[in-house]
Amino acid sequence: MSLTRRDFARRSAITGAGIALAGSVGALATAPNALASTETDIDTESTGETSAKPGGVGYGPLIPDPKGLLALPAGFSYRVITYSGKTKLESGEFTPSNHDGTSTFCGPRGATLLVNNHELRGPRAGWKYPVPLTEGLVYDPAASGGCTVVEVRGDKVAEWVGIAGTSTNCAGGNTPWGTWLTCEETEDKAGQNGMTKDHGYVFEVDPEDRRRNQNPKPIKALGRYAHEAVVVDPQRGRLYLTEDASGPNGLLYRWTPPQGFEHGHGQLATLADDAGALQAFKCFDSGGKFVDDLSRATKIGTVYGVDWVDVPDRDAKTTSVRKQFADGQVTRARKLEGMWWGDGGAYIVSSFARAESPVQHDGAVWFYDPKRRTLTLKVLIGVNPDPSVDGAFDGPDNITVSPYGGLVIAEDGEGIQHLFGATDSGRTYPIARNELNNGTEAAPEYSEFTGVTFSPDGKTLFANIQEPGIMLAITGPWKRQKRG
Repeated sequence: MSLTRRDFARRSAITGAGIALAGSVGALATAPNALASTETDIDTESTGETSAKPGGVGYGPLIPDPKGLLALPAGFSYRVITYSGKTKLESGEFTPSNHDGTSTFCGPRGATLLVNNHELRGPRAGWKYPVPLTEGLVYDPAASGGCTVVEVRGDKVAEWVGIAGTSTNCAGGNTPWGTWLTCEETEDKAGQNGMTKDHGYVFEVDPEDRRRNQNPKPIKALGRYAHEAVVVDPQRGRLYLTEDASGPNGLLYRWTPPQGFEHGHGQLATLADDAGALQAFKCFDSGGKFVDDLSRATKIGTVYGVDWVDVPDRDAKTTSVRKQFADGQVTRARKLEGMWWGDGGAYIVSSFARAESPVQHDGAVWFYDPKRRTLTLKVLIGVNPDPSVDGAFDGPDNITVSPYGGLVIAEDGEGIQHLFGATDSGRTYPIARNELNNGTEAAPEYSEFTGVTFSPDGKTLFANIQEPGIMLAITGPWKRQKRG
């Protein structure tokens, strides 16, 4: 049953300010997964170093790394897990490059398993370290991307291919049954960019049972478009998917399984190409007015009602899915990026907004409540006046919900790149800074962070530096956020 504009307007009138602020303060504080806080105020001194004052949020100032890799607060440390071109797979090839979305899983005998996307687009010849074409695990032998599985057991690390021959594997998402859904952020078809098969699909990877990854098959029921991230509603069985695309801006999708379908290992790949219902979101405000783009919201706590509109041709045989809708049919958003399931709903990143917004900003995080069918603005990041100076954040991308409360966000903006936390009140604070300069001293370049995720026991924060491709494990005195 759809939530009509009239229903939403009537509900808003009845509950008044309660619905306008629902979740804007309290939801993150109860998250099962921001890292929390010793209550310190973030301050940027004239030196450009991020520092902290007692009484606010965060873990204190970031201390420069003598090794020139990762700045962390006092008491924190890191360990390199994989490094493209330096560490090797079990098969002897080098770790592939361009690390992206990642998730952790409980492995055998106390090990931690991670599935790591490699965002490699186009032909294999264009990359020094593509994902190796491991026999039985290849979808399209012309494609350079895929996933590796990393096993961490104490000081020992092993890595092998989970899937190969896919393209532009971006954020993805984990499932309640212990697998990884890797998403292709491309719309290349057979014959384009050297590809021999159509791309723009979601594939399932099992981190523990390698046999289940044989003969990879795209889950066409979830559509073919520039996929970014996916989450699974464990109660209702629905999947939510983001699209990072422009011209026009991308969409948020919902896939509802067919009646009688039961999720489990490999079950999505058994579905017919048109199984279930794939729909795009359509938002409206408390007055019943249609919202054409999420960037129209300018205040934390803004709440929109959500309806869902059927996708006409989910395989985009002639027209990209997002272009199949006329103005007024669906709501769009620039750079719909990472998602993470928590608090009974999905946290969703929309990376930034410019000319399309009444107020330009450098990133937003929304929360979709499937029970109430509402979308609430949780975090809004102002325009970073000078990304080359440390202190402010911009361009949120991958995201996770922390076991210590709140959110941890990977920055993919301009200039200096951070991992940063967001509290229940929407305040932000630094956790780490990338100090690996891929450019020159005169024109420094710092790669984005990706794949932010906690270990199953909550003691280790894993994250990637996308280029050249480095997986890091961060440990330290994590603390639960004060709720007051």
